Formats: sequence, structure tokens, C-alpha cells
Amino acid sequence: MNRRKEPLYRKMNTRAHNVHHNFGGDARHDRHTKEGMSKSMKKGVERGLDYTPLYKFLLSRVGQEWSSVHSEAVSRLDKEEPIYHMVARNDAEKRRFVRCGENSIYSGLYVDENNRLQLVDPKLCNEDFSPTCHCCTATFNGTPLQRKYNPQSTHISQ
Repeated sequence: MNRRKEPLYRKMNTRAHNVHHNFGGDARHDRHTKEGMSKSMKKGVERGLDYTPLYKFLLSRVGQEWSSVHSEAVSRLDKEEPIYHMVARNDAEKRRFVRCGENSIYSGLYVDENNRLQLVDPKLCNEDFSPTCHCCTATFNGTPLQRKYNPQSTHISQ
């Protein structure tokens, strides 16, 4: 029986409309030039990873002990850094919400003095946001926004 848990990231859909991952033939234009001979291929460029499962995992663990949540998350990730896109390391990094891309919004998190994962603003809700365009599906914590697109509306700030 395979007890290995699923990773908290996935490869992005690269065939979807308007999904860009900076792929391209930038090297092919310089290949046989003096400048191209000195350039090396870019190693370690990461494209196409989606950390939505991580963000949902962290939201589901609000109120739990941070050290156990952190150790489980790190064991299921390719690197530790994406955790801190959503979880503030100190008071200066606390944000009410975090934007992931253009249309995904998640509640900001922090670790309290009792070593528990907490929401920065527990009162923040779906109705506080409005979409930035009419063609895309904007979400807050994984659920589509309730408001409709209004070009004159002001967007909530950090």
C-alpha cells in the first residue's frame, strides 16, 4: 500500500488560454553569434508550478500548531519558499490578503505567540473583493468572487 502523500504543488496547465511560462526561442536567435557563444543555457529556471494545493492546505490548518503544519508542508514540497508567500515570518510581513497571479486571492497568515497558525484578518470575506476584469474567474480562498466586474469599483488594499 502506498502511503506517500500527494505533493502540495502541481504542474500548471500550459495549454490553457493566456497561460504564459516564459518559454521561447530566445537562445535560438543568438546561437551563432559572439554574444550567443558566451551565454549559457539558464539552469534551474522553474516554470509551470502551481502552489494552490499548498495554499488550501495552509488555510485548512489555521489554529493548529505551526511546527507540525510546517514540517508536513515541507515534506510535501519541492522547496520551502512558497510557504512564506502566504505565511508572514514577522509582523512587518503581515498582509491581510495575498494575490497569487492576477485572479487568485488568499487570506494572509501568520504564526501567533502560542506557535499557532492564524489568519491576519479573520473578518476578511469574499464580498470584500471585486474582479479585476470581466472575462476571468477571480477567486478568494478558492471560491469564485460573489461580486460582478465593475470598471468603476475600487479594489480592496493591503
